[in-house]
Amino acid sequence: MNLSGVLFFPVTPFRADGSVAGDVLAEHVGRGLEHGPGGVFVACGTGEFSALSEAEHAQAVRIAAETVNGRVPVLAGAGGPIGAALAQAGAARDAGADGLLLMPPYLVNGTREGYSAYVSAVAGVLPTIIYQRGSVVLAPEQAVELSRIPGVIGIKDGVGDIDRMQRTVLAVREERPDFLFFNGLPTAELTMPAYRGIGVELYSSAVFCFAPEIATAYLGGDERLIREFYAPLVRLRDRVPGYAVSLVKAGVRHRGLDVGGVRPPLVDPSAEHVEELAGLIKSGLALVGR
Repeated sequence: MNLSGVLFFPVTPFRADGSVAGDVLAEHVGRGLEHGPGGVFVACGTGEFSALSEAEHAQAVRIAAETVNGRVPVLAGAGGPIGAALAQAGAARDAGADGLLLMPPYLVNGTREGYSAYVSAVAGVLPTIIYQRGSVVLAPEQAVELSRIPGVIGIKDGVGDIDRMQRTVLAVREERPDFLFFNGLPTAELTMPAYRGIGVELYSSAVFCFAPEIATAYLGGDERLIREFYAPLVRLRDRVPGYAVSLVKAGVRHRGLDVGGVRPPLVDPSAEHVEELAGLIKSGLALVGR
């Protein structure tokens, strides 16, 4: 699978009555496509994967796949209980998705062999990228074992242990030079200098959702943005749990697309924090000449 450049993780828009706003999602994805993302990951973390019913998840994936229409790969979130993960995977396949981002299993911590069986079952449906976060923290040798499972094509790192990741990248790429690794930490641009140092060039960009001009300028080499935009954004994000998602939605609303608020247990940003975010977006756009 050819993933490159900025990876776009759209939010899932909700109407005032709480339902998924499919037309708004199509517009959100369409606007993002105008800025050339290297892949679209729908109904994943930024898309409030954990808050969607199976029917809503299938709806979001279908809309994204239809909007993208083959221009770039579309991957869908899947995970949690094995039954739910398989249902999500099957629905994503039927909707036209190209692959999956596999979230950790729900609550349970099994053996290494048990997790391999979980991954194998899901990867048998669609090509799968494993999301390393929460209960899934892989030793390098375990990552090698998982990379041998048919259908497993990559690992997204949401842990941030650079020493572990360096050893993992080296070990896996001895057998699979084409295996995908990408930085999946919140506001990943801030840590990309470290990941590039260990040979990981791909990353997810939440900023692309609401300020693709800034995200693509950073991809193009504008390192000023690290200190002057991304660092203060991370300081704001870290003030309240869940802001890694709810600030993104607030940013999309600020740029003129009504995607609604977040679902519990997440909370929407305070008016003060929204105002601060608006100021950061304004200064970031000015930096890149927009």
